[in-house]
Amino acid sequence: MASNPVFDRIEKDSRQGYAGFGRGPQQPTAGMSGTDAMSSQQLQDLYNQPAAGPVQSRRITIDDVVMKTSGLFAIVVVVGAIAWQLTPQLGALLMMAGIAATLVLGLVIAFKKTISVPLIVAYAVFEGVLVGSISRFYAAAFPPEPGAGILQGIVPQAILATLSVFAGMLLAYKTGIIKVTAKFRRIVTMAVIGYAIFALINLVYALVTNTAFGIGGSGALGIGISLFAIGLASAMLALDFDSIDKAIAAGAPEKYSWLLAHGLIVTLVWLYLEILRLLGRLRSE
Repeated sequence: MASNPVFDRIEKDSRQGYAGFGRGPQQPTAGMSGTDAMSSQQLQDLYNQPAAGPVQSRRITIDDVVMKTSGLFAIVVVVGAIAWQLTPQLGALLMMAGIAATLVLGLVIAFKKTISVPLIVAYAVFEGVLVGSISRFYAAAFPPEPGAGILQGIVPQAILATLSVFAGMLLAYKTGIIKVTAKFRRIVTMAVIGYAIFALINLVYALVTNTAFGIGGSGALGIGISLFAIGLASAMLALDFDSIDKAIAAGAPEKYSWLLAHGLIVTLVWLYLEILRLLGRLRSE
């Protein structure tokens, strides 16, 4: 799928033959031997490629993606809990560090030609810093009423809503209610790129004007922006599910489970933060 960076890399590698995970760039046709169908340069390139080791030869499974996703999620939660405790002392420093680090590492991971597990783990660490610090700010700004239950807190409500959206989108995707077509993928990807640009502009605007939510504030425009962002993040979940299915069907190497898990965690955290922002806007009314 041309618009998805994770599956783009899988498709590209699948066309690189033995060093990747698919068949070679040209296959022998009927009545033709392999050497007849390939040029001398292609044969030399094939000869120069390293032999596949145990890691390269093992294909990705759904268990691989689940295990990697669980591991990265655990890192985000643990680091987030630590950041939650440190936020009263370090204030906005933690949040800004989390924003800057995830932005830089996200770009490096997206454009790096090889999959770097340390970079993906580092991203999860700083994502935990970001989630923990922002959650603490929201919890302090919108405390529950005295005597209210734990689910009255803005953070527990955002977590519950995120898990509910995740479950609903997974069910809708698996039952075929939502079908990820090439057109659907292109539209969502372009919308995400546009919203990412808007989010950066909005962040600068919020810092310069010292407003809590930036453009739109807590009014109807701001609420509309949040609802659009939540819908976009939900659609991205469907793209993530589809990329995982296609990677497994294509026989991608096991190492791609890290990249797929990373993409899924990024979308989940984005969804959580957008739901948290929406609840904050609604409580500001």
